[in-house]
Amino acid sequence: MTEHPTSHEGRQPVAARSQERTRPRQEASAAAVPPPVPSVPAPATAQATASSSVPPQDPVGAARREGDRLRFVGAATRRIARGIDLDEIVLGLCRATVPTFSDAILVYLRDPLPVGDERPVAPFVLRLRRTDRLRLTDEDGESLGTSGIQLPESEAGRASLLDPQADVMPAAQLCEVASGGALSEVLRGVRPVFGDSAAARAALPELLGGEMGLPGGRRAILAPLRGRRRVIGAAVFLRRPDRPAFEPNDLLVAAQLATHTALGIDKAVLYGREAYIADELQRTMLPEGLPQPTGVRLASRYLPAAETARVGGDWYDAIPLPGSRVALVVGDVMGHSMTSAAIMGQLRTTAQTLAGLDLPPQEVLHHLDEQAQRLGTDRMATCLYAVYDPVSHRITIANAGHPPPILLHLGGRAEVLRVPPGAPIGVGGVDFEAVELDAPAGATLLLYTDGLVESRLRDVWTGIEQLRERLAATAQLTGPDHSPPLEALCDDVLDVLGPGDRDDDIALLAARFDGIAPSDVAYWFLEPEDAAPGRARRLARRALSRWGLEELSDSVELLISEVVTNAVRYAERPVTLRLLRTDVLRCEVGDDSPQLPRQRRARDTDEGGRGLFLVNRLARRWGATRLSTGKVVWFEISTRP
Repeated sequence: MTEHPTSHEGRQPVAARSQERTRPRQEASAAAVPPPVPSVPAPATAQATASSSVPPQDPVGAARREGDRLRFVGAATRRIARGIDLDEIVLGLCRATVPTFSDAILVYLRDPLPVGDERPVAPFVLRLRRTDRLRLTDEDGESLGTSGIQLPESEAGRASLLDPQADVMPAAQLCEVASGGALSEVLRGVRPVFGDSAAARAALPELLGGEMGLPGGRRAILAPLRGRRRVIGAAVFLRRPDRPAFEPNDLLVAAQLATHTALGIDKAVLYGREAYIADELQRTMLPEGLPQPTGVRLASRYLPAAETARVGGDWYDAIPLPGSRVALVVGDVMGHSMTSAAIMGQLRTTAQTLAGLDLPPQEVLHHLDEQAQRLGTDRMATCLYAVYDPVSHRITIANAGHPPPILLHLGGRAEVLRVPPGAPIGVGGVDFEAVELDAPAGATLLLYTDGLVESRLRDVWTGIEQLRERLAATAQLTGPDHSPPLEALCDDVLDVLGPGDRDDDIALLAARFDGIAPSDVAYWFLEPEDAAPGRARRLARRALSRWGLEELSDSVELLISEVVTNAVRYAERPVTLRLLRTDVLRCEVGDDSPQLPRQRRARDTDEGGRGLFLVNRLARRWGATRLSTGKVVWFEISTRP
């Protein structure tokens, strides 16, 4: 014969196990029960309710039962409080009360649940969130005398909520609480009521459905769940007909359980909303996708410190620059909070703005340092800013207290780049240095935050060395003539972290340098004179003929003529013209005038003003970027039909 579960303290078996214990019940109406006092909980257990053969007049037995109640409520509220999210809290209530306090429980919650000061939406709808009950085998039912349980004649033919043979508890899933109805009045009263009270007899069919059978007598308790500001649900506690009925003191137990559960649900819903906002804030401040600049392939990863603390200050970025260059940025704001994420967003926006001005890397870090000081005295971050030029196959790097990058060469050799360490952003009064290094074709540059290499199990330099060795080992698997796939390389890098070896956010940015071959680049200087557009057309025609792109000559010559004509009009120094052949044909025209061209609609009587209109119609893409020495206007034309 299977034994029934015991209570949390494991002192006595459940009430249904007793075969000889009886106890007179004190009859009292629900309205006469005083409200619960939160500071002095008065819980009861099923053991104390059903297992004591001591008469109620016995002061020793009464004190023992009261002690059992206190211990039960203490254990139950601790179990409820352990829950973090809504489901864990509701599950804690169910597991704490079944079978110790009741044989079954139904928990209804408002749908949707209001958050904080939000006004709840109308109509007032309750949805069945969870049910739980003590399940019996046939042997258990026979031993407990429940196999022959007979429902009252008025309930004949109706499904019982405590039917041990039913797979699911037959209760309504949704209930719309009618304003002014019986259920609304019970929920407004806040206090739990017995199922045989006049208010509950009218409210329970509305909540559970009119066809559901309920045990007779005081074997049901309807307890409203009230949060800090409003009723958010209801709980129904049920006992089988063979089990002693609830006592008046059990209303106090139900009130305590309902109060702790409702307050926990309030906190869980509010925490869930804050976590959602923080997660959205973090996601919107990180790039949705990486650009596809010419001559370099990019991949990235971002991992929060934990699912329960998803907000941090790590970020990465890749910003296309004039001349087919690209800026690679990775940074880490100190702390894990909404404030850290907000500061990260401000610094990332500032870095993007400074990159658009085409400032040197050390100047970008200098202005970021000034911005961090304006945000506050304790706003500190580390940052690494690098600019890759696919034409010259060079990279310029400036560092502000960040871990050094690692360069994985084509042959499998991985080296930690020697870059000036610099001081973190926000310190103030520190000059930043930049270093220019070779970036050979086929090499991979890995930028990362300290969460990848530093933990409580290892210091940062040990982690950097382990990362370098991992990169080298991965490259050896693909052979000396092939670089490892970029996405797979990022995943393999993250595997360097062992279980429990992550205490911080991780931002990872990998750049595979393909470069642009010198044979695919054509570069000229043009004097700012009237003959410059004609010369530009002839030079472009020769380059296209050399590359086998004669079919593009008409379109390219027309667009180059328009852009060069506009540059010559305002330039005082020589104009630059550069053609780049990759998967597209890119044309760049630079001059020393900072004024950016703007497309406008020309009138019928205007002699000019249609050049950019033609560029916009014929080019695949086009744009203009202001430089410290002027500007660059560029356009791209597809080389494929």
